[in-house]
Amino acid sequence: MTAVPTKLYVLYLTVWVVLVIFRKDYKVGRTTDYLFTLQKLFGTILWFFSIISVLWIAFQAYHLSRLFLLVDAVAMMGLLSIYRVGTHIALKQYRAGGGNYRNAVIVGKGGTSFKLAKVFQSRKDFGINFLGYYDDLSDCIDTRGSLATFFEEVKEMELDIIYINERLDLGTIKKIISYADEHYIKVKVIPGGNLQLEKNLSFSKYGDFFVINVNAIPLDSFINRWSKRVFDILFSLFITVFVLSWMIPLFGLLIKLESPGPMFFVQQRNGENNKVFKCLKFRSMTPNDYADTQQATQNDPRVTRIGRFLRSSSLDEMPQFLNVLIGDMSIVGPRPHTVPMNETFKTQIEKYNTRHKIKPGITGLAQVKGYRGEIIMPYQIRSRVRLDYFYVQNWTMWMDVKIVLKTIRELVNSQDAVY
Repeated sequence: MTAVPTKLYVLYLTVWVVLVIFRKDYKVGRTTDYLFTLQKLFGTILWFFSIISVLWIAFQAYHLSRLFLLVDAVAMMGLLSIYRVGTHIALKQYRAGGGNYRNAVIVGKGGTSFKLAKVFQSRKDFGINFLGYYDDLSDCIDTRGSLATFFEEVKEMELDIIYINERLDLGTIKKIISYADEHYIKVKVIPGGNLQLEKNLSFSKYGDFFVINVNAIPLDSFINRWSKRVFDILFSLFITVFVLSWMIPLFGLLIKLESPGPMFFVQQRNGENNKVFKCLKFRSMTPNDYADTQQATQNDPRVTRIGRFLRSSSLDEMPQFLNVLIGDMSIVGPRPHTVPMNETFKTQIEKYNTRHKIKPGITGLAQVKGYRGEIIMPYQIRSRVRLDYFYVQNWTMWMDVKIVLKTIRELVNSQDAVY
């Protein structure tokens, strides 16, 4: 491989440093896990190689082979993953042993304050040294005194964090925040029980006014959506160029030789925000009037011989990579159902429509967990929806990669029919 010219290497290194600083990859949060660290790393590497690919073309650095960029990407992912996760684990162990801790108190008992205190006691790796409560109305072994006592003792406590119960009156909250601002102490508000049920809270700012986004999802973020779209385009483009370019004419000929009709089966399905799109598949049945309303079953007489092979190998779904390129679908996401199925299920299954917050996928979490094919029993669709909901609420780029790898492994190993 040709060595990178010094000027170009310095430029690439500068891009990497700027990205790391901009995305704050150097920070290891006290309460985050290593999977979040890996997710951020993957996002930064994706940004990095997207930018240097543009520079690669702009500076006409064609002496650098694609193999060089691929090896560089794999090496960076492997080495930096080991380094980041190793650092993360080392810090967790150090904090669990009593190092790098922060002193904290909770002002105001009741509600969810007790749950937070239990977290501090059970998760020593967070490095939070809980000193106790201050409250006027309740008393226990961990209560240090009243709110008045708090303002008397706080000067001698070397506090780092004050957690405020949201039930405190506004005047007291303002007084605590004012004191904390003057003494460089962080203040955090403990949300009440209803908000604790939501796992993906974020905030929006309207001038000087803040509101809580209760039902925000990871893919509301532009960076996350962009990362997922780049992954979709690169992956589907690779499949289109190197696989579909010969698969479509080959299978198209075999399909037409066995039965008259089109090569593709085009079916209306619900996508993002319930928008209807035309989903592509290789036609696996003889043309019939029930394709949109009647699910395929085991030994379905409508399925042709080539269609049976396509279904058993899941190759009938391959044209959907064209749907991904167009932008109607994603590589990973909830599987799209037909319009009639959606009309039925949305009245029967709680939170069914939440799966349409994002683009549907060629594969998904439910599919790699075994919930695919013909829906016979009610628990099958409920389990699919539950897993789809989890995916929508907890999406990460790393999760997409794991689902893709598991799908490929199952397709290679499995001989079960997929309907």
